[in-house]
Amino acid sequence: MYLGIDLGTGSVKALLIDDSGRIVAEASQAYGVSSPMPGYAETAPTEWWAGTVVAVRACCAGRGAAVRGIGLSGQAHGLVVLDEKEKPLRPAILWADQRATAEMDAVLALSEDVRRPLANPVVSGMAGLSLLWLRRHEPAIHAAIRRILSPKDWLRLVLTGEVATEPSDASMTLLYDIDGDRWATGFLTALSLDPALLAPVVESHSVAGQLTAAAAAELGLPAGIPIAAGLSDTASCLFGMGQTKPGSTILQVGSGIQIMSVVESIEPRVQPFYNSYRGIGRSLYSMAALQNGGTVFEWARSVLGASWAEMYRAGFDENAGNGGIVFLPYAAGERAPLLDPNAAAAWAHMRLGCTRGQLIRSVFEGVALAVRDSWDAMRGIGVSADRILLTGGGSTDPRWQQLLADILQVPLVPAHDLGNATIGAACLGGIAAGHWRSVGDIPFPDHLGATVGPRPFEGLDALLAQFRATYRGLRQG
Repeated sequence: MYLGIDLGTGSVKALLIDDSGRIVAEASQAYGVSSPMPGYAETAPTEWWAGTVVAVRACCAGRGAAVRGIGLSGQAHGLVVLDEKEKPLRPAILWADQRATAEMDAVLALSEDVRRPLANPVVSGMAGLSLLWLRRHEPAIHAAIRRILSPKDWLRLVLTGEVATEPSDASMTLLYDIDGDRWATGFLTALSLDPALLAPVVESHSVAGQLTAAAAAELGLPAGIPIAAGLSDTASCLFGMGQTKPGSTILQVGSGIQIMSVVESIEPRVQPFYNSYRGIGRSLYSMAALQNGGTVFEWARSVLGASWAEMYRAGFDENAGNGGIVFLPYAAGERAPLLDPNAAAAWAHMRLGCTRGQLIRSVFEGVALAVRDSWDAMRGIGVSADRILLTGGGSTDPRWQQLLADILQVPLVPAHDLGNATIGAACLGGIAAGHWRSVGDIPFPDHLGATVGPRPFEGLDALLAQFRATYRGLRQG
């Protein structure tokens, strides 16, 4: 059997597959994200390891001796800083962190020739900017740094004792030349960042170490199991769903929302609204990353004092429309397509007589309209799809699926069973063990549900125009 471990933002998942790719067992363990100051998002790496031990032991109970390969995936953009003994110097700074606004300005002041190879927008939460923030605000810690790693690569270090990264995670640091598929040496030089801090880059499916005796004892597994380098969570999601050919498109709804589409090639641009990253092998994908998915639903639910059952009942079962209310879901700023860290959530156009139920309905519509806004922008750069696979824990309700399809006006195909990123990680474990020789040999599990076709949505164009105009009006004000 082959074990996949996905190190997420709020939990770690473990999943076992057999030689045929069939899922045998799965388990997860939650941990917290701390915010010591407004806009900060951190987790101590030791919490990740403690959660991994619990999840792996639960998943592999009674089966540990049969595990022959391990693969990894994990949350991207995060920064783990290590000292000379390869121990964390402080809590990891995560993708949702918003502290590095001054560092954004410093990078945006660089010449376009220096920034273009990054092929990604300069936004806070990326490892490169977080490293610059540490240099300015925590100089003693910065001076002690001997290595920086992504969360998933730190976990592999604990498992194997080996330091490495791979193209998918490296391409999400804002320190990588995407088209050249190497660290962006010109960018590093321009910012006086030491390239010796960066890990060597190996292929995602290659063996990047074996499970040490110490780690094996904690996990309840045999020592010496080969461990694949792994993939970032979004790249692993594409891989785990078998979506590796150009044109394949996925909408993933979780804490954040991502629209991911595999592409033939990229044209590096300065400060695009979308991301361009490396996937399995030499593949590339473009992604619109929205920060406000499940996080803004939780926020709005708390503000309105509604349970999830009440949210769905008022939003759909008792739907009285939105009463003309427009909800902007930008509680955490927004990346795609706005690139506006100062964007804020708002209910607008409320009048006497508007109800709590209409406020709730507007939340569902506002999030869906934000997804449509990004999809239209993606189409503007040449991305197209005759259907989109829908996944993520925030998209399982059929009523919500239908609203997304209606507002996107694209057929959606649900693909929800378990964690697709974790499936991708487990498949990498099968390659590391030599069971599968290449990506083409893997019988990816088929978890596709019935297609959700879009229905006519009267007034959709006007609603979308009002949504966009409301943001512009508040931003200008």
